[in-house]
Amino acid sequence: MTEPMETPDGEAYLAAIAGIVADVEDIGVEFARVKIRELRALAAARRLADAQGAPRNARVQVHDMVLRSISAEVAGVMRLTDRAVQRRIGEARTIVEGFPAAVAAWEAGRIVQGHVKAIVDAGLNLPGEMWAEFEKVAIERCDGETPNRVRGELEILAHRMHPRTFAERHEEAAAGRCVRLMPGRDGMSDLIATLPTVIAEGIHDRLTQQARAIIDTRDERAIGSEIVATDARSTDQVRADVFADLLLAGTPALDDTRDTTAGPLGAIRARVQLLVPAVTLTGADNGPCDLAGRSPIDPATARALAGSTHVWERLFHDPATGVTVATDSYRVPSGMRRFLQARDQHCRFPGCRVAAIRCEIDHTHDHALGGKTELTNLAHLCQRHHSMKQFTAWRVRQLQGGVLEWTSPLGRTYREDAPTPAVAFTPAAAHPGDPAPF
Repeated sequence: MTEPMETPDGEAYLAAIAGIVADVEDIGVEFARVKIRELRALAAARRLADAQGAPRNARVQVHDMVLRSISAEVAGVMRLTDRAVQRRIGEARTIVEGFPAAVAAWEAGRIVQGHVKAIVDAGLNLPGEMWAEFEKVAIERCDGETPNRVRGELEILAHRMHPRTFAERHEEAAAGRCVRLMPGRDGMSDLIATLPTVIAEGIHDRLTQQARAIIDTRDERAIGSEIVATDARSTDQVRADVFADLLLAGTPALDDTRDTTAGPLGAIRARVQLLVPAVTLTGADNGPCDLAGRSPIDPATARALAGSTHVWERLFHDPATGVTVATDSYRVPSGMRRFLQARDQHCRFPGCRVAAIRCEIDHTHDHALGGKTELTNLAHLCQRHHSMKQFTAWRVRQLQGGVLEWTSPLGRTYREDAPTPAVAFTPAAAHPGDPAPF
């Protein structure tokens, strides 16, 4: 077990943190009040412009000219371009008039600005007549969650409420896949690929794995009296270099791990973590599926991935009592790992959305201090928050149902409920010898 590092814990130190937290909290309230005033003022500008009569001629409308004039006037005091202000005026009216309940909840302190943005971004996928129904449910979903954590759930909620199936809309959107070259500065350019989400996620994951493999096998050589790494590239730089190698040469030419054949990098394959509702898997539903930590994907792709996976097993989970699965060893068995991935979906520190497949399984009560390797004592934490649990004064305990209760150095508590299961399997009556349904 790694010994915790010494951290300041004197009364003066804690009082200073408490003062900073109180100031930030007060500033947040004041900031929200000011931003809401600004939104309403900008929305009023759009209403004023729209009220200015009919077109003078076939090409120029009066209210368009009024809007441009007002935008330019406001831009002068905001020190922005008139085009940027005109865009913000349009967005403000959409928020204030299209999602008034979300603005009211923000004003009352129930949610924050990030929640409002997530609600509006997801709600705009729906026809306007459905916005009120959507935001009512969305506000409740935001309760107690960070905007980053709830954004994906709101997107899926909007897709499921849409009168057209997600599969139909994805098929249309996929027709717009493309690769664009955007010239930049200093001899650099952006190569932008618009692809189905699961393909883009897989590409990024494979590049990340290959970059880490190269970085982990870097040579170190003695230069004078110092040991210096021969390759000082960052992960981003290696990922970009491998990306270019794969597209230009078909193989990762910068493979520092290669042997006499193609090299280990070529054997690395992409990983994605996917949550597929049972009704979608069987074809009874055409709703979106959740690419954990990212965004929804179409059901056809989800079914294809589920059908080709090397590991597929049913999980029998009683949501009322829970399932007690434990082992005497420190190592977490593969079956338990899969159960925890399905339960946690992502890092269990409040607000973190790092997918479970990129996290470490942590013993909430340390194994070296008597903590057991069982579902009620295990949870996924990303490397950042795993280290924070080990080396700072933050503490965590696991309550019934997989709920984590985090306590900060100031004694503030944050409850991190287990995510709503995306898949629930229940035992079905079957005759001996019958094959599993999938």
